[in-house]
Amino acid sequence: MDVKGTIYEELLQRSASESTKGAGQYFTTRAVIRAMVEVMQPTLQDRICDPAAGTGGFLFTAYNYVLDKFVKELNAEEKRTLREELVEGIELSPKVARMCAMNLYLHGIGGDKVVVHSGHDSLAAPWGKEYTMILANPPFGKSQNLLFVNEEGDTEKDDKVIVREDFWTSTSNKQLNVVQHMFSLLKINGRAAVVLPDNVLFEGGAGEKIRKNLLEKCNVHTLLRLPTGIGYSPGVKANVLFFDKKEGRPKPWTDKLWVYDLRTNKHFTQKQSPITRKDFDEFVECYRPGAIHKRKPTWREETPDGRWRCYNYEELVKRDKLSLDLFWIKDKNLTDTDSLPAPDILAAEIADELETAFDLFSKIAKKLPKTSV
Repeated sequence: MDVKGTIYEELLQRSASESTKGAGQYFTTRAVIRAMVEVMQPTLQDRICDPAAGTGGFLFTAYNYVLDKFVKELNAEEKRTLREELVEGIELSPKVARMCAMNLYLHGIGGDKVVVHSGHDSLAAPWGKEYTMILANPPFGKSQNLLFVNEEGDTEKDDKVIVREDFWTSTSNKQLNVVQHMFSLLKINGRAAVVLPDNVLFEGGAGEKIRKNLLEKCNVHTLLRLPTGIGYSPGVKANVLFFDKKEGRPKPWTDKLWVYDLRTNKHFTQKQSPITRKDFDEFVECYRPGAIHKRKPTWREETPDGRWRCYNYEELVKRDKLSLDLFWIKDKNLTDTDSLPAPDILAAEIADELETAFDLFSKIAKKLPKTSV
């Protein structure tokens, strides 16, 4: 079963790397997933959800992590429970949900129990269940539309803006709604690791209000600035935000936000120079899974290129619009042309972006109505 799962996963990965269509739209770089799961350290007691499951990478990686770590402690009944109850996914597209279900099944997950729910727009309404852990990379895009599945099984859009009573504020920004939705899915003391674009960190108005609530109601303890060139849209800047939901109290729960910058002066491409799990080694070491109170910064005045830095709550609330778009390392590309990447790396980056743009334009062209001459 594991061999078949590995083969199926390899096919999905090839589809993702070759096109922005198909699985590529729902496939998170596996090096990112593995690093996120390793620092989150899921356990047998966790109930894990990915509300934008895609092809299921977060779910089977978390399952395998727990199985590998605790397999010697489990009897047959406990293994069945683990297989059926540890992870749960939600996916809007029935087509992608079927790919996800097959991927999980081939990795030994699910059995007789449905662990992937399809046709549900995660942002449209409260889900009605809570979890101890959220691992997710929701689709990017700022505009919020009401999505639904038509009779043919395809997704369509309605421009109606969704308003939920359990959200802190109403906004048309989908990614800001994602943050609020993730909070609603967590139990008290539940933990989340979510991939989000840069606009979530600095947008004013509703964005500032949401960040304020998140810092007060959660322990927002870690931010990982991801490099460009590892996703499936050219130039996208993304981050992983780690936070723990807490019970209500007057004093804010966030004390220190630790930031790891894996973006500045880093260069990756999807094909020529792809990111690997090894590129996250220093981040995982600095994160100190299970012992975050022992963290130590690598940035100091005498080491200005250190990638691991801490900001206390008082510093954060003084920032304009409570921006969490934090960076400090001098970008060599802007200050020293001699430090630019090698020509072959630059060429590969440009080729990747042009290929992605061509696929996108081709997709748009096919949707445009044909005109008669």
